[in-house]
Amino acid sequence: MTQRIAILGAGVMGETLLSAILSAGHGTGDVVISEKREDRAAELRQRHGVEVLGNADAVTGADVVLLVVKPQDVPALLTEIAEHVSPGATVVSLAAGIRIDAMAAVLPDGVGVVRAMPNTPALVGEGMFGVSPGPAVTDAQLATVVGLLESGGRVVVVDESQQDGVTAVSGSGPAYVFYLVEAMIAGGVAEGLDPETARVLATQTLVGAAKLLAESDDSAEELRRRVTSPNGTTHAAITTFDERGVKDGLIAGVAACAARSAELSGPA
Repeated sequence: MTQRIAILGAGVMGETLLSAILSAGHGTGDVVISEKREDRAAELRQRHGVEVLGNADAVTGADVVLLVVKPQDVPALLTEIAEHVSPGATVVSLAAGIRIDAMAAVLPDGVGVVRAMPNTPALVGEGMFGVSPGPAVTDAQLATVVGLLESGGRVVVVDESQQDGVTAVSGSGPAYVFYLVEAMIAGGVAEGLDPETARVLATQTLVGAAKLLAESDDSAEELRRRVTSPNGTTHAAITTFDERGVKDGLIAGVAACAARSAELSGPA
């Protein structure tokens, strides 16, 4: 059965999901996106061949509504679309910190609400989405949402109480990786490499290591151990990291991120 999908928010992530959903085989007649700026709307129509509407018109008759806007814009957006969302529809929020119960309180009875935390590698089809269904969401609705988001990467389903942990590991995680690569490049330059060579070395090392980890049955700890010969070069680096508290600092940073996420979500 063909489903109508409405994407509210035509920013980078909104267009990324639009492109991924279309690439996954959904027809241009099944997907609409909202955008108020006419120049941006014209750009989206030309690039993707989809209909671009206002928020209320976009959600009218939609089976799935994806909210891809800034967290501070969600309350007003929900108020605007509430009377236009069809009973039995599924509303999926990709905005950080907006709780399921807060969204459900504004929407009509019978509308399923799903909370999802994306990350920026969705821009290259390698995103990670942590998804939490609300109590009104059926198994079939959840499967539809998971299928849509899988067009942009991988999906895990977690209880909403774990969303702060998802935010801390994968939502903000790309920044930790970029931070690490920044340091690797700086270290290479300090050892005499030119910046571009250091960048290529660090970036491809990250790509290769990530692929190896993703395709291996071994843990990250085991893969790291195999590269770390006793008293060798890698051992010298890892020992220094431990002495400087790098691992402890990263764990503390993840905890701080989760705590901040909880603060932004408000009381349970």
